[in-house]
This record gives sequence, structure tokens and C-alpha cells, in this order.
Amino acid sequence: MSSRGVLDQPAPPPDAVLRYGPLPEHVIDVRWPAAATAAPLVVVVHGGYWREEYDRTHAGPQCVGLAAAGYAVAAIEYRRTGSGNGWDELSADVAAALEQVGGLVAGAAQQAGMDVDPARTVLVGHSAGGHLVAWAAATRDLPGVVGAVSLAGVLDLTLADDLRLDVGPGGPAVHVLLGGSRVDVPQRYAAADPTRLGPPAIPVVALHGDADDVAPLALSESYCAATGQRLVVLAGTDHFAWIDPQSTAWPHELAAIDALARSP
Repeated sequence: MSSRGVLDQPAPPPDAVLRYGPLPEHVIDVRWPAAATAAPLVVVVHGGYWREEYDRTHAGPQCVGLAAAGYAVAAIEYRRTGSGNGWDELSADVAAALEQVGGLVAGAAQQAGMDVDPARTVLVGHSAGGHLVAWAAATRDLPGVVGAVSLAGVLDLTLADDLRLDVGPGGPAVHVLLGGSRVDVPQRYAAADPTRLGPPAIPVVALHGDADDVAPLALSESYCAATGQRLVVLAGTDHFAWIDPQSTAWPHELAAIDALARSP
């Protein structure tokens, strides 16, 4: 049975909305932990094959579930493909958000009387968000970030190009993101593809289901083989189970985050 229905599940509004820049997309939804002392911070980067029609709203149940598990949660928004935006705008936004989120959340936590520890920050990205956290782990200096978890991530853009995944307006999703195929714009693939960037500066754990028909398991397998990062494969798990707190995949996600956030 597909977990896709989670995309339409409503979630309570965030406890705070912070800004990291001047554009409408430059926002971060914050949810405080249900009960915790010095709660680790989880930064959620949503998926949607980088396309404009998918925003952070569909990650609401995931964020609520993470807060209930004792984490402070910050879901970043960013410009997505469409309306003239591409990799340059998207990557600039994600970099700016990740560089600022720890300080912004710390300030908001102090005002709200919450105890949050941004020095134990874990990045969590689903689908295209998995690509973005793995890219950031390899290319950005992010103080306080102790690791990243990719959930059904599009971690190999070259393979995704070969597979012509998510063909829509403008062509396959990776073509739209990078402005062409790997033959047309090889330098963009070299700069954006986590599988080609070498081992990341922080640990990345890739979780993927073998029943994923949206972002095939091979995308995580090739990334982990190329970079030496850990791969966890769940039998019978589809693409959307990772963002559904009611799914059987959810405890595995929490375990991966907890192992990074609470490691010595």
C-alpha cells in the first residue's frame, strides 16, 4: 500500500516562522520539542524533485512527528525550479538557510524559553531534499552540524539523468534543475552531484526502500559506493513512508537521526 496520502495530510501550524532573506521563499518553519532538555536541532529539507509546485507544507506531518520525538525542528523553504529559477537560485537559498538556521533558531528559542542545542544539528532531507543535504555535507562549512540523513534521496544526479526521472514541464527533473543533460552542462553536474563530490565532511546516512518507484534505490546505492557512506535498505518500503510518522519506516528514521545527534 502506498504512503503517498501523507502528502495531503494536514498538520498544525509551526510555532514560529523565521526569515533568512528578503524573498517570500526565505522562510523557516520552527516547531519546538514536546519535552526535552538541550534538544538537538533537526533541519528538514523537503523534496518534490526541486519543482515549484512542491513546498515545505507536505513535510508538516514529518516535522510534527520529529518534534514529538524530542527534537527542535526547522523546515527550510527555498526557491524551486519554475518561474525562471534553477540550480543557481536554489543552491544559493539552501546554502544561506543552512548557514543561518542554527543562530536563528537559537535566538528564537531563547525568546520562547526553549532549551535547544544547535551544536547538535542533524540535516534531514527527503527525495530531492536528500540530494540537497548530501550536497551541503560535501560543499559547505556548517558549524554545529554533526551529520545528515537522506531519506529516499536523489543522490546520483548523473544516474537520475540517465533514467530520465520525473519527466514533466521542461523535461526530466534533473534537466530542469541543471539546465540540460549531463552532456550539455557537465560542469553543473560536477558541482551539484553528491556522488561525484567525494566523501562528505560530515557523516551522511542514506535510508532507502526497495519498493521505491519514484526515486529508485540505485540512486542511494551508487552514492554510498562512491563516498563510503552508510546505506540502510528497508524491504517493502516506498518513497513516501519516510515522511509519515505512522509508517513502519519511521522508527528507522528516528534511530538514524538519534545516532548522529547523540553521538559523543
